[in-house]
Amino acid sequence: MGGPFLEIRLDTIASNAQAIVDFCSSFGVEVWGVTKGCCGMPEVARAMLSGGVSGIGESRLANISRLREAGIDAPFLMLRLPHISEARSIVEAFDMSLNSEIDTIRALAAEARAMRKRHGVILMVDTGDLREGLWPDRVSETARKIADLDGVELVGLGTNLSCYGGVIPSEANLGLLVQLARQIEQELGVGLKYISGGNTSTLPLMASSKLPRGINMLRIGEAILQGTESIHRTPWPGTRQDAFVLHAEVIEIADKPSVPIGERGQDGFGGFPVFEDRGIIRRAIVNIGRQDVLVENLTCLDKGVTILGASSDHMILDATHAHQPLKIGDTVSFNLGYGAMLQAMTSPYIEKKPAP
Repeated sequence: MGGPFLEIRLDTIASNAQAIVDFCSSFGVEVWGVTKGCCGMPEVARAMLSGGVSGIGESRLANISRLREAGIDAPFLMLRLPHISEARSIVEAFDMSLNSEIDTIRALAAEARAMRKRHGVILMVDTGDLREGLWPDRVSETARKIADLDGVELVGLGTNLSCYGGVIPSEANLGLLVQLARQIEQELGVGLKYISGGNTSTLPLMASSKLPRGINMLRIGEAILQGTESIHRTPWPGTRQDAFVLHAEVIEIADKPSVPIGERGQDGFGGFPVFEDRGIIRRAIVNIGRQDVLVENLTCLDKGVTILGASSDHMILDATHAHQPLKIGDTVSFNLGYGAMLQAMTSPYIEKKPAP
């Protein structure tokens, strides 16, 4: 194999995207596919677009450059609040961006004027999750300031939920977003194109038919890439959960005690591991570790094999009850949660292998 690799099943991503787009469109909601979890991989963006997403949301300039150089022809939305120092690059690379700081918006407007462009602004509102966004009592004032700027256009209001504070989207917090949007429309005499009601975590509210009327855009990554909703991580109807599979090679097998021997202190990462005494077990080591992936977010796909733990370069498995006995050079496969996928995609030590 030459090293661990991540298998990326593009047909599954396209199918998941289509399932999410079809579901959301029945509620009048537009889906923008989020590729930041796979570092802006062009093949993944193409799969999402073939599944019907309206545009691509990204959070890194390096990723958007990769997408554009690969010839991806789609509208692009900057998801992370823009750096004021990168205002020119943001206007060059993105059609729209999520914003909360008027000074940054002014910088975007100046660069857009210099380039004879018009940059779309979705003004972010903090509806309780305490990540980015204006507090609701500042939204009206800031919207009026944006309306006075040439070079930018206020195209909508948005919010983010569940990513930082774990706050679940509800009729109350998304209803507040809609209320503020209608207030802005009335005060400024404009129609906002988008009321962006968050991410994958909003899907269950929609499924319960409680999504406030007026929400018409979601920024979806996890449900497409993972096939799960992001509140309880349960499978989403009509999607598959195997778009990403991690493969690692067995580099040692030995029968050893299940509890370390000798006085113990911290492990290599400053923790104090706890061990269950299982007696002598068959332990297998594979060529991947914490420098590559979020180990706690992995599930072994080989029946009877479980993960015991990992150091920076080694993952230790209990293969005592493996349905197929492991030998040196065998491949062990793992399903990845969102955090593990994100870290594995970012690791330069894991080869990425897109498959049709």
